[in-house]
Amino acid sequence: IVVDSVAALVPRAEIEGEMGDAHMGLQARLMSQALRKLTAAISKSQTTLIFINQIRMKIGVMFGNPETTTGGNALKFYSSVRLDIRRIESIKEGQEVTGSRVRVKVVKNKMAPPFKQAEFDIMFAQGISKAGELVDLGVEKKVVEKSGAWYSYQGERLGQGRDAVRDFLLSNQPLAREIEGKLRDLAGLPGRTTERPVVASMKDEKKTEEKREERRPHKVGA
Repeated sequence: IVVDSVAALVPRAEIEGEMGDAHMGLQARLMSQALRKLTAAISKSQTTLIFINQIRMKIGVMFGNPETTTGGNALKFYSSVRLDIRRIESIKEGQEVTGSRVRVKVVKNKMAPPFKQAEFDIMFAQGISKAGELVDLGVEKKVVEKSGAWYSYQGERLGQGRDAVRDFLLSNQPLAREIEGKLRDLAGLPGRTTERPVVASMKDEKKTEEKREERRPHKVGA
């Protein structure tokens, strides 16, 4: 479930009141009460709830970060993971803006070590650029060689400039899958194209079905 956004949530008193009325702390109380009620239900139903929020500026802050998020502090405390997502530059083709370079920082994480950071491209009408990730990770893990503005793979030049190499990988899917496979091997991740053995998959399905049977309520005869 995605809530877009916290800043757009309107308390009942604000809806029923007049336009110029002052409503201090209503949204913060709304979020605090809602999260107390929702936490148990979300956990029992194994649901992932994503809140999208907006940044506001605190007034009169002389030292420290003046930025804050709407809806009070309850959401910060209840959340398992918090991501700070910011656009750091625009991606252009000539004069036309075709996407954004985005930096994501994990500011809170109860599930894994926090304060990790990642940068990637978000292309308009496409989403996150997988080819751009392959170029960046390939250079970082030394799967793709970079010399000046030129990028090479196993001695063969892929192109000049990051954007040109990204477009080349988009048009050459077998090579992109090969680079992805090597990156997955280095990271210890299973390959996407690797098929699991039929016997193993059948055993897993049987175990899953047995667990489902255990969870189902049993009818008691009258």
